[in-house]
Amino acid sequence: MAKQNDTGVYKLKGGNWAFRYTITVDGQKKDVRKAKDENGNPLLTKKDAVRARQAAIQQEQDGNRPKPKDRKTVAEVFTEYCEKGRSGKAYQTIRKQDSLWEIHLRKKFGKRFVDDISVAEVEDYLTNLYYKQKYSYRYTESFLKMFYLIFGQAYSRNYLDVDIYNKLCVNKDTKIKMPKLKVDDDTDIAYFTQEELALLDEYFDGTNAQTAYMLGRYCGLRINECFGLKWSNVDLENGTILIDRQMQYQESLIKLVPLKTKNARRTIYMCDTLKNYFIALSQKREKDAELYADLRQQKRRMIQDLDGSNIYSTDMVNCLPNGTLQTVNSFKYPSREINQKLGIQFKYHYLRHTYGTMMAELNTPTHLLCNQMGHGKIQVTQQYYLAVSKYGIQILQRNLNRL
Repeated sequence: MAKQNDTGVYKLKGGNWAFRYTITVDGQKKDVRKAKDENGNPLLTKKDAVRARQAAIQQEQDGNRPKPKDRKTVAEVFTEYCEKGRSGKAYQTIRKQDSLWEIHLRKKFGKRFVDDISVAEVEDYLTNLYYKQKYSYRYTESFLKMFYLIFGQAYSRNYLDVDIYNKLCVNKDTKIKMPKLKVDDDTDIAYFTQEELALLDEYFDGTNAQTAYMLGRYCGLRINECFGLKWSNVDLENGTILIDRQMQYQESLIKLVPLKTKNARRTIYMCDTLKNYFIALSQKREKDAELYADLRQQKRRMIQDLDGSNIYSTDMVNCLPNGTLQTVNSFKYPSREINQKLGIQFKYHYLRHTYGTMMAELNTPTHLLCNQMGHGKIQVTQQYYLAVSKYGIQILQRNLNRL
């Protein structure tokens, strides 16, 4: 747990807390001591004092902030962000931002001055997207993030007054919020039941997609992580898999690229079922290298690795015996067939949800599951502990009967 920054905070004789700080205003040092927060409430705890001190310093700094001199349009702010503010962003993030801007936001907001847009106007826009245009709640959220991004960029470049920025993005009572979630809108975690998993196990057994299915079923990998897995990252002796890259299409080319977040880099521990499967697959791979040697020369292809070097498709775990590379598109056909023949709404990502839900039901410590899932925030992992599955209800009933 991170250590609380308690610099300048101290306890009073009566038990309450206070804080002090020094700030330079117009070249003069100013010493400040306070025992109440910005609303005049006494500081009852150390945490209250730390928060009040940070708020007071921020208010002082905002008060000394020069007034914006230039008015900028939303288009100008977004263009400046693209040029200077998103270095290092993931390729897919950039593509998504550009798509939202070009298809939706540019036409309606591009020529507007950024300091002339109100909270109500943005919230009306989001409401229209969600309720009238029937976009999903998650997709509508991406528009909210774009507004926060644009207003944040404008504020950082001093194109937006501090009071306006706080009203738009900071003050919890006034800032832009998402529309109220529809009663029948499903944002819950989607997972497969034990009965559905049995059907899926049977369907994928012996198919070209079995390896990818096993990785989703027993490791909870994201689909790009699954198809970006190299044999050199599989440690059969220790039963681990290193996730350190993913597969993406960039400018119509297949590449291995960095993971979206640093938390996504992780070491996965294999269960015995998956480990035994990979041992058999590794042995088969060695035989296939001899059996299909000539055919592989024709079928295998070069792809760009994480460091820019080129590697063969046969270095990838999800590669057919003849050297043909499998990609994220390899699951389009199985998904359609499963929907049609088995009546199961199948998406590869639901395997990840199923893995997380089942691990939570087995009382896996939250921090360990967070690590195995590659989540950046433990609150995301906790959703799996809140998901109520059929098996989870059976556990609940057993526990209730033990009362």
